[in-house]
This record gives sequence, C-alpha cells and structure tokens, in this order.
Amino acid sequence: MRIVRAADYRRMPWKNGGGSTTEVAIAPAAATLDNFDWRISMAHVATPGPFSRFPGIDRTLAVIEGQGIHLAIAGLTVTLDRGAPPHFFPGDIDTDATLIDGPIDDLNVMSRRARYDHRMTRHRSGETVSLPRDAETALLMPRGGNIIVGDQRIADGDTAILDGDDLTGLGTITVRGDDASVIYLIAFWRR
Repeated sequence: MRIVRAADYRRMPWKNGGGSTTEVAIAPAAATLDNFDWRISMAHVATPGPFSRFPGIDRTLAVIEGQGIHLAIAGLTVTLDRGAPPHFFPGDIDTDATLIDGPIDDLNVMSRRARYDHRMTRHRSGETVSLPRDAETALLMPRGGNIIVGDQRIADGDTAILDGDDLTGLGTITVRGDDASVIYLIAFWRR
C-alpha cells in the first residue's frame, strides 16, 4: 500500500484552461492528460461553463464540497450534490455545468475506455467497506475524518493506493469518523 499525502498532490490548469485541477494519482506515473490509462483529480469549480472533452475517456464525478452542480450531458440534466451518488458519463461528449448556489469542489475519476473500467462509490462513517479483490488497483480517499487501513492511518484528504496483495489481504475496512465522514472507494479493472 502506498499513501499519497494531500501536500504531494499536483496542481495544474484544466485541459480547457477554464480553471485548475489537483491531480491525486495517474497511471502510468509519467502519463500526461493525452495518454493516461486512468486519472483521479479534484477541481474547484467557481463559474458555470463547459467541461473539458476527453476523447475515449469515461468519467465519474462526485461533489465533495459546496451546494451542488447541474450537468447538462448530451441533452440530459443531472443534479449532483454531496448526498448524490457519483455520476458516470462519457468524457467525449459535450458537458456543461451550472452551479446551484456558489462554487463547488468535485472528485473526478477518468479511465481510458479501451483499456480500463472504473467504479467510484461513497461510504459513510460506520459502514464496513468490502474491497474489490478482483480489481487491479483501488484507492481509498477519506473526507471529514481519518481511516485505518491495515496498520496505516490515512488522514482526511490523503489517499491510500492498494494493488494486488493489498486488496486480497485486507478484505474489508470500516469507515471511522464523525457522522459527516465519508470515504470514496475508487477501483480500476483492466479490460
């Protein structure tokens, strides 16, 4: 298991130049926005507007701070707030965002459709989370509290990256924190 501390996340401009993103993890490690297999990032969205297009990429988005966002995706509108489940959508179709009541922060997962599948789920304090033993890689991201994975403490905002034996050896974890604590479990499967 590797732990990536929030202080080590990488900040960069959005692909469309409309804002900035904080990259949590990317594979392979030296990949760019044009050739990654998968990528996890967080963005601060302060104004409405179009999302960056990523040909051949599938995305999942969750709101982690703020009141929420309306996404217009290929003519359909989806409303996301901190209580809504993460939303999966193709990254290569036009997507526009409208803020509900002020800026938001989001958690964004992307995978190259021809190479990887992914899934992001959100779990609340007190829940037992089964790790996906058949995944190639899984990431755990606590928000609002800390978690213990094996014998490692993962602080609020940090990320644990688990591969192979980590996933089969640990089996389950329990989310611990105050009532507002959540953990995001992100898993990737090679096609």
